Amino acid sequence: MMDVATGTPRLGWIGLGKMGAPMCLHLLKAGHSVDVFDTLTSAMTAVEAEGATVAASARAVAESAAIIFVSLPNDGALRSLILGEHGIVSALKPGKIIIETSTVSPTVSQQVAEALTAGGVDYLRAPISGSTATAASAKLTVLASGPEAAYRCVEPLLGAFAIRCFYLGSAEEARYMKLAINMLVGSTSAVLAEALTFGRKGNLDVAQMLEVIGESAVASPLIAYKRDMLSRRDFSPAFSVTQMIKDFDLVLDAARSEHVPVYLIALIRQQYEAAYAQGRGDEDFFVLMEQYEALAGFAATAPTAAPV
Repeated sequence: MMDVATGTPRLGWIGLGKMGAPMCLHLLKAGHSVDVFDTLTSAMTAVEAEGATVAASARAVAESAAIIFVSLPNDGALRSLILGEHGIVSALKPGKIIIETSTVSPTVSQQVAEALTAGGVDYLRAPISGSTATAASAKLTVLASGPEAAYRCVEPLLGAFAIRCFYLGSAEEARYMKLAINMLVGSTSAVLAEALTFGRKGNLDVAQMLEVIGESAVASPLIAYKRDMLSRRDFSPAFSVTQMIKDFDLVLDAARSEHVPVYLIALIRQQYEAAYAQGRGDEDFFVLMEQYEALAGFAATAPTAAPV
């Protein structure tokens, strides 16, 4: 479990998707030894080229590494990886640390926590706030909760791909924080779309409005990040409508469990559902702008090319 050459704990990474792969690459570039596994062989190619050791299975990573990062798409994938018929829980020796970086429900996260804790494994919930662009530039934000001693131990590793790390508590606090952020992110698309459509009815141009909004009291990094996309109407997904529906469903399920009224989120969830039904599920979630425009009677506008 120790790397002989460096004398540091051997790392593992399971799940090399759009976010997991660049995060893993940053650890490799920082000089760490990393054993990796993904169900798609092609996903492991880029990290193998940078020095990662490709494992035969997730279980092999669990056996070889002392600290294991996990980046998976949903509850089902996490439950299967840890608790399923071929789950890795039985391959994890006491003292190991699992760092789970996905956006999943507090309920499934708690189930995983109970199983890992029973086996003497430290389980850190460490969902990531950021985009594929901030993942590539190592400017993510980590929201962490779980055993504090384990968090302090791995905090330097998190710094390989994050510029901000927040320790929020000993249990599922990080899960709730990530979902609260995604409530605001998903709502921003809907409110901005409504405002831009309203402005167009007043003979304003979308690019012009975005410029003014960017210098106003409601300016935000998110709107700035999406400004070019909205002006050009290129909705290639950084985060898709389908993914946002998944996250809103996690919020609604957790809110139902905790008896928290979430009127606006429930309504905006239906707006995303309408976009999905219209065949736009694989587009960026800011495509709601065009949905609102259509409702207001505007004809579809063709996307424009990016400036050279």
